[in-house]
Amino acid sequence: MPRVAFATSSKYPQLTADDRLPIEPLAQRGITVEPAIWDDPAVPWESFDAVILRSCWDYHLKPEIFLRWIASLTEARIPLWNPAKLVRWNTNKIYLRDLDAQGFAIVPTIWPEPGDPMTLSDKLRALGWTKAVVKPRISATAHRTALVTIDNADSAQPLFDELREGPGVMVQKFVDSILTEGEWSLIFFDRRFSHAVRKTPVAGDFRVQNDFGGSELPAAPPAQVLDAAARILQFVEPTLYARVDGVVDGPQFRLMELELIEPMLFLALHPEAPARFAKAIAKKV
Repeated sequence: MPRVAFATSSKYPQLTADDRLPIEPLAQRGITVEPAIWDDPAVPWESFDAVILRSCWDYHLKPEIFLRWIASLTEARIPLWNPAKLVRWNTNKIYLRDLDAQGFAIVPTIWPEPGDPMTLSDKLRALGWTKAVVKPRISATAHRTALVTIDNADSAQPLFDELREGPGVMVQKFVDSILTEGEWSLIFFDRRFSHAVRKTPVAGDFRVQNDFGGSELPAAPPAQVLDAAARILQFVEPTLYARVDGVVDGPQFRLMELELIEPMLFLALHPEAPARFAKAIAKKV
């Protein structure tokens, strides 16, 4: 009977409720799932037939350690999903530049480099952006993320400067439809569309994560949204799972993030999703 590790973080040693949902469907397929904390040195990773990244939601706080762990799995020839090459590429949000260069519509973004003399308020005026989001290039769950306007950009300048000279910074134009229509998350297993949710922020906030009061509801994506998300996935090598996050901006879908490491898959919001995920896992392992 194959043994599969669902890699998690110390905050969720027994997995999240959502990540526990595929365990029974996998057991029915003869596959045992065990939670394993990704940075616990006592875990015998070589004893597993495969490792599947799940709620490693603290990796962005220690990315060097995380990537060394990923490399150690590769060196030990332990099958990893998603593949290590994709994980390394997806860790830093600069991957969005690669997708932009391939012609995929992303939310307009600038990538200031260390040493660039830049005043945030002046740059927003030059770009004609009334609002923007400042965030680290390696981040999760809106960590160290700030919404700024031309009028209050000076207050975010210290954060901007620190990120630019340290771990790296990105500045994305704020798309107002997030406040009215929300943000789409489309979930794919083995490159096949499974389900989607629409996430909306709580009144007075811009962050859609439920950590900050945001909500998510199952929804059927418009055809152009689904088509755009599926085309993006054709650019990368095959994945076990993927979440395509984006926003409708006028006539087009703009990618915000392509989540290939540890995305929340919203399995509880679709009755068939846990079984679909289990089927995709069984195919890989």
